[in-house]
Amino acid sequence: MPDPNFAGYHIRKWYTQIEDTLANETGTLADGEPVRKIVIAAAVHNPYAGRFSENLDLIIADSPKLGEEFGRRITEVAAGRPIESYGKACLVGTNGEYEHGNAFLTAVFAHPVRDAVGGGKSWVPSTGKRGAPGTAIDVPLAHKDALYVRSHYDTVTLTFTDTPDPDEVVVIFAFATRGRLHARLGGIKADEIQGQDGLH
Repeated sequence: MPDPNFAGYHIRKWYTQIEDTLANETGTLADGEPVRKIVIAAAVHNPYAGRFSENLDLIIADSPKLGEEFGRRITEVAAGRPIESYGKACLVGTNGEYEHGNAFLTAVFAHPVRDAVGGGKSWVPSTGKRGAPGTAIDVPLAHKDALYVRSHYDTVTLTFTDTPDPDEVVVIFAFATRGRLHARLGGIKADEIQGQDGLH
C-alpha cells in the first residue's frame, strides 16, 4: 500500500469543479441567480483492492476526518454562497468492489459535510459504479433539508481522465446553490420547508 498522506489514507489527487449555468437549454436567462454546481472529489487508494474482506474498517475508520476535509473544501470554494442541495458518489477502480466505494460514503463521512453546509435534515442521495479512467458517473442532487422539493432534483455528470486506477476509489460530493432554472413542476418550494420533516 502507498504511504498514507491524509489520516490513514493515501490520496493521489484532489479535484474541484465549478460550473455556473446562466440560462436554460432554450437560452432563457436564469430566473434569479445562476445555478452554481460545485464538485469536490478525491482519488483515494483502496486498501482492499484485489482481495475480499468481511471487515472494511481500513476505509471506514478515518472517514469522519475525510468528511471534515470535504467540508473544509466546500466551505472554501462556496465562499459564502449558501448550499441548497447535495449528493455523493463513488467511482471504484476495477480491482475493487462496489462495496468498497460505499464504505467511503457512510453517514460518519457525510455528517461533517452536512455540518459544513449549515446542516441537512434529509439524507444525501447517493450512487456509484465500477470503472476505468474516463468512466462517466451521474451524481444525483436533492434539497438538503427536504428530499421532495422537486425543483432541486438535478444531476452532475463527471468524468476523470486519469482516475480511478484499478486500486483506487474516487470519492465524490456534489453541491448546488439553488434548484433548476425555471423549475415548474409544482410541489413543495424551498422557501416552504421550514419546520417540515426533511424526508417529506
